[in-house]
Amino acid sequence: MTAPDKHILLMDGPDSKGLIYHVTGVLFRHNLNIIHNDEYVSPSGRFFMRTEFEGTLDSNALLRELQTTLPDSTNQSEITFRLNPKRKKNIVVMVTKEHHCLGELLIRYAFDELDADILAVVGNYSLLQPLVSKFGIPFHYISHEGKTREEHEEAILRTMAIYEPEYVVLAKYMRVLTANFVNHFPNRIVNIHHSFLPAFIGANPYRQAYERGVKIIGATAHFVNNDLDEGPIIAQNVKEVDHRHTAADMATEGKDVEKIVLSQALKLVFNDRVFISGNRAIVL
Repeated sequence: MTAPDKHILLMDGPDSKGLIYHVTGVLFRHNLNIIHNDEYVSPSGRFFMRTEFEGTLDSNALLRELQTTLPDSTNQSEITFRLNPKRKKNIVVMVTKEHHCLGELLIRYAFDELDADILAVVGNYSLLQPLVSKFGIPFHYISHEGKTREEHEEAILRTMAIYEPEYVVLAKYMRVLTANFVNHFPNRIVNIHHSFLPAFIGANPYRQAYERGVKIIGATAHFVNNDLDEGPIIAQNVKEVDHRHTAADMATEGKDVEKIVLSQALKLVFNDRVFISGNRAIVL
C-alpha cells in the first residue's frame, strides 16, 4: 500500500478564540489526518501554528475554506496560511575556503540526513572543488578577483538561475552580500556566524572573544538580511573555554560548534518549523 501524502500547514496572525478548533475542523471535513500539531501565542498576541497531516487533498479548496470560514472574531486579512508538501528542499551552498561546515553538510546529504537536495556548490575560490566532486555535486568556481562586488554577485545569480534553489546556505562564505543579492532570496539565505550573536559581530570574532576574556564561545545560525549578522536567529550553541585558550584554540574549538549549529538550523528550516516575526525567528 502506498503511504498517504504528507503536508505541512503554517498559520500565523492575531490570536483569537477558536483558531485551533477552526483549522482542525476544516482538515477533518477534508478527510485529512493530523499527525502533529504545535502552536504558540506571543506576548503581543500573535498566534503561530504548524500542523503536519496526511491524506489526499485539493490544496486550493482547502486554503479557500481555511481563509473564508475563520471565526467571526478574527480579521481574515491578517491571517496567513502556507501549505507545503512534506519533502526535501532544493538548495545551493556557497563557500569560500573553510571545509568543516561544507563537509558536514555533504556527509549528511550522502547519508540522506539533510532533508534537502544539494543542487550545486558555488565558491569564490576553487579550493573546495575536489571535496565536492567526491559527492558528484556540481561545483561552480566564480572568482571575485578583478570584479566589483556587484559584478561578482551578478555572475553568481546567473548560476543560481540555473538551479532555482528554494534556499541558499552560506557554509562559511566569507563575503558580505549586497542588498540586491539578499532581496533575490528574502528569508531564504541561512548563514553560520562564528560567534554567539549579538556579541562579536563582523570579522575575527574569536580574536574579539579572546581579547575580551570570554568563558564561552558559540555559533549562531541566522537568516541573512540587509544588516550585517543581525538577521533572525534560528539556532545557537556554546562551548566552554578558559584563559588557557588562545584565539587560534578558540577558532579550532568553535568549528565543531559551527557545523553542528548550522545542521540543526537547516533541519528546522527544511522541515518548515521556522516563522519570521519582525526580526525574530519563532521555532515550533
